[in-house]
Amino acid sequence: MIKVTNLNQSFGKKTVLDSVTITIHKNEICALVGRNGAGKSTFLHSLLGLLPVKQGAISINGIEVKRKNDEWKRTIAYLPEKFMLYPMLTGLENMAFFAEAVSKEADMERMEQVLKSVRLWNDRAIQVKKYSKGMLQRLGLAITLYQDSSILILDEPTSGIDPMGRKEILEILKSLQDKTILLSSHHMDEIKHVCSHVVYLQDGKMEKFTVDEFLVTHHLGGMES
Repeated sequence: MIKVTNLNQSFGKKTVLDSVTITIHKNEICALVGRNGAGKSTFLHSLLGLLPVKQGAISINGIEVKRKNDEWKRTIAYLPEKFMLYPMLTGLENMAFFAEAVSKEADMERMEQVLKSVRLWNDRAIQVKKYSKGMLQRLGLAITLYQDSSILILDEPTSGIDPMGRKEILEILKSLQDKTILLSSHHMDEIKHVCSHVVYLQDGKMEKFTVDEFLVTHHLGGMES
């Protein structure tokens, strides 16, 4: 669970997040929506401890997010919009490199499991420079899933991917039944397809809706029956 209470973030005289209070419950798949410049990145970076909390509080699975406390980091994994991979290494070698960054030795059985889950096991011996954009994004997701964290933060996970690649990513996300997921997205079709809730950020304020409530409230049409 992600719990944010009276979070304020500002840069100079500009208030970006204004007393944001929101809870994302266990196993919800929640879309973070807002116009460009609304403060989505500031919100995500606050959740990840990359920006210090100036006012308010954030807790991840009941553990307060603080720079001096690393315990909360074990329950959360982050996939940035552009995951930096090593093009000359194979998919499996990239996987092993990042796995060894979080543990002394990569778990081959676990790597096989997550690469199969994103449909890359048969391409594991191919250099990443030969991967399509969709394959690169799926590999980044596999690396994120390797830790088996209960909470996933995904920043535009389908950005720049062709329709077939987007469909593959969305199907993988839908299959993650035991995860709490917060993903930022501009695509209403994928929000309708995957998400249970929307958190909408506007003018520094944040409000949470079910997907259908959000579509109706913002005159985007309701969910199809």
